[in-house]
Amino acid sequence: MPSDYRKFYTCPNKGILDTVPGSPEGYVTKDGMWAAVPILGSKTKLQIINNGEFVHVARNYDSAKAYILREIKKNGKRSRS
Repeated sequence: MPSDYRKFYTCPNKGILDTVPGSPEGYVTKDGMWAAVPILGSKTKLQIINNGEFVHVARNYDSAKAYILREIKKNGKRSRS
């Protein structure tokens, strides 16, 4: 066995790995009520869907997730009252 394990265990599909970590292609909440999916033809924009209906277009993953979490928090307070 070689002394450098990185040369022994190579990744055969390293070309398909995401080069920008932390920027996934979409987002879905655990309950499935909210989703952010990529817009066809755009590399960064995501459309936000709530309960099957189009709601908003976000510039990137971070703003889409922030919008979803803000709306969940805002709507959650209303439903408890």
